[in-house]
Amino acid sequence: MDVELSSHDTESLKRILTVPKNALVKQYQKLFEMDGVELSFRDDAVTAIAEKAVLRKTGARGLRSIMEGMMMDIMYDIPSDEEISDVEITKEVVEEHAKPRLTMDAQKRRERYESFQSNNQDGLKEKKASKKRG
Repeated sequence: MDVELSSHDTESLKRILTVPKNALVKQYQKLFEMDGVELSFRDDAVTAIAEKAVLRKTGARGLRSIMEGMMMDIMYDIPSDEEISDVEITKEVVEEHAKPRLTMDAQKRRERYESFQSNNQDGLKEKKASKKRG
């Protein structure tokens, strides 16, 4: 019975991490996108994060703490290395504090950064125009 409950809890926590509009995974992806870096989480990494929350008995409230602990160094390293274009979080990153898989492509990163900046400028212009109309 406990095994089933834990399994259900893990699946629920995985959905909390990935599905809602403001899901933690999506928040971190957006932060990296601002620097022109694509962040991805392998499914086994998301499962490991959820399982860690179940083991700690922290549930959904503990997900943020687990994510912050895992992502802190990565978030500081990314802006200082302009060659990094892609970061993949694996199960080993979550469980063993291993380094994430990195892809180095400065050109791709610059293009993504410029695209992000351009899209945000377009969005700001639309908001200002709708305020004037409204």
